[in-house]
Amino acid sequence: MIRTSLLFFITALCEIIGCFLPWLWLKRGGSALLLLPAGVSLCLFVWLLTLHPAASGRVYAAYGGVYVFTALIWLRLVDGVRLSLYDWLGAAVALCGMLIIVAGWGRAG
Repeated sequence: MIRTSLLFFITALCEIIGCFLPWLWLKRGGSALLLLPAGVSLCLFVWLLTLHPAASGRVYAAYGGVYVFTALIWLRLVDGVRLSLYDWLGAAVALCGMLIIVAGWGRAG
């Protein structure tokens, strides 16, 4: 469970970075060279998703919970937005959903 969760967090960071860099280019006038590491990051994101032993739909469903949490942490640390109680509660619910799905991977048909 720890390995799976860690892999999901790394995957989420790759996805967020891969989307954030083009956003910087388009919205903040960053260099078009930002698209190169963005592309690498998104390729890494896709590859990391393939490392999980479950069916793809289960992986995507469980990953979504970690993505929600990671995106909110990104919002706080990178964008400097203070998180509300509702943000934290939503992240906790999403993470619980991920844990439930992953716990059932070996039991599902």
